[in-house]
Amino acid sequence: MTATPDRSDLAPSYDRPAITTGIVHIGVGGFHRAHQAMYVDRLMRDGSAPGGPQETRLDWGICGVGLLPGDTRMRDALASQDHTYTLTLKHPDGRHESTVIGSIHDYLFAPDDPEAVLSLMAAPTTRIVSLTVTEGGYNIDDATGAFRTETPGAVHDAAHPREPTTAFGYIVEAMRRRRAAGITPFTVMSCDNLPGNGRIARTAVVSQAAMSDPELAGWIEEHVAFPNCMVDRITPQTTPEDIAELRSDLGIQDAWPVVCEPFTQWVLEDDFPAGRPPFERVGVQMVEDVVPYELMKLRLLNASHQGLGHWGRLLGMTYGHEAAGDADVAAWVRAFLEREALPRLLPVPGIDLAEYVDTLFERFTNASIADTLERLAFFGPSGMPKFVLPTVRDNLAAGGPIRLGAALCAAWSLGVLGTDENGDPIPVADDLRPLAERQEAGDETAFIANEEIFGDLAENERFRTTYLEELAALRSQGARARMRELVAEA
Repeated sequence: MTATPDRSDLAPSYDRPAITTGIVHIGVGGFHRAHQAMYVDRLMRDGSAPGGPQETRLDWGICGVGLLPGDTRMRDALASQDHTYTLTLKHPDGRHESTVIGSIHDYLFAPDDPEAVLSLMAAPTTRIVSLTVTEGGYNIDDATGAFRTETPGAVHDAAHPREPTTAFGYIVEAMRRRRAAGITPFTVMSCDNLPGNGRIARTAVVSQAAMSDPELAGWIEEHVAFPNCMVDRITPQTTPEDIAELRSDLGIQDAWPVVCEPFTQWVLEDDFPAGRPPFERVGVQMVEDVVPYELMKLRLLNASHQGLGHWGRLLGMTYGHEAAGDADVAAWVRAFLEREALPRLLPVPGIDLAEYVDTLFERFTNASIADTLERLAFFGPSGMPKFVLPTVRDNLAAGGPIRLGAALCAAWSLGVLGTDENGDPIPVADDLRPLAERQEAGDETAFIANEEIFGDLAENERFRTTYLEELAALRSQGARARMRELVAEA
């Protein structure tokens, strides 16, 4: 006999009907449910959390918001099981640890009822609006750091600010209403995996406001908090096998469960003028400056993922643990981290960076997670400029080594062609193939001339020369031989 998560033996024991919305979250996906919602659920399970007459731990319930047509699937899945879902931690030894998360107590699909979303965001009880809208969802030009004012969503929301369609349009209109009513502005908390996520969210919101109401934009700039944070938990896409396993092993019929690794980390700037949950009670590191932690994670973990993805796909691999368990790929990734990335990092309070790298490989080789290289490579166009190329730029400025970073760019360009070194197809993960084909046709710098990704790197003689050398070496030697030679060049 099966039961939905809310009716299973693992359902939370706290009083879910008593939950009220303190957090509105835009972009409910797997990562949000494995990370932020999980932390809030921990808090609600913590009987020692604040419980006075003015505030209880149940005042921080999450109402999810979907903006895109595809979000109807999440709306329907959550609605069918009272907005609960099962979170399963997959341990390296094969053990699975499941719990039912109950911190999301409502979900609104904005196109169905925009006013309901705006009213909730404008309510005094909403003190945080959080975001996981993907790296590309902030509408920021990577080369300039400016908000793209010409995109259809931005143009629409500027022309019709009372009828928003984008996350930032909704935030701006909600802020206008709160300002007019004399209500303290909520904190905007980006939880996306990108450097300076709070700063980028500020740029997006202020820029969107400035397109229709410069005075409001100035008020937001002065009065609204946008804390930066670093988030970390490997969360692969849920598969039909995950759903079937949950049903057979635990008798839980979950329309959209979440699986993830046991490791989790959240480092968050403590800047919440409207109040916040006592996150520190449940393992969140509340700090004054996130930057050292952020750079550590982005330039070590996320850069490693790019290395595993692009080298592994060239060699015909499918999963992250395959690539991490391959001696040559692992040696190359370690060499890149140790020679090029680590020397450009700031000290991180309380963390031994060499030990952190060792921990990464323990996580990467967790076969239970079965994270696909296609998923990792999908983030190439948005991830490489944030995870790998900043290290290349820093080393160019400091006169440091760049060869391994340039080689990774070359490997990426060959993988984009869609065929691995065994002659088998590589699943499409981005739309850069036309540039790679131009490169193959003789325009050798076509790939790195893409300014949206590489900025002006193609004009840097040292980078351009090194890239072309590595491209030629890869073509003549093949990926495995070239990786071995690069590692041996220490």
